[in-house]
Amino acid sequence: QMQLVESGGGLVQPGGSLRLSCRRSESIFGGVTMAWYRQTPGNEREWVATDIGDGAPTYSDSVKGRFTMSRDITRYMTYLQMNNLKPDDTAVYYCNAKSNIYHRVYWGRGIQVTVSS
Repeated sequence: QMQLVESGGGLVQPGGSLRLSCRRSESIFGGVTMAWYRQTPGNEREWVATDIGDGAPTYSDSVKGRFTMSRDITRYMTYLQMNNLKPDDTAVYYCNAKSNIYHRVYWGRGIQVTVSS
């Protein structure tokens, strides 16, 4: 069973930056589409960004222009650079992987990001 492990969360002041990392435990035949989601208490998980591996990630309107998603395929790593953070970005952030051929979905355990002064 492939595992995803997030790191890099924490407390940051408004306007600050954080870089989340997601490490995948193994390769998947046919490749994977990677994504980031976030969730706040009492709300559904919200999509943040997706990278299908074509070098052109897509972003939700709420983070576009502030967040940048990237991948290091050789190291099974996925990143989310978050700049100009706002209190509304406070959430648990989840790394997501979906295998391209069999469409199996994997989730990390999530990591807390808190934006507060």
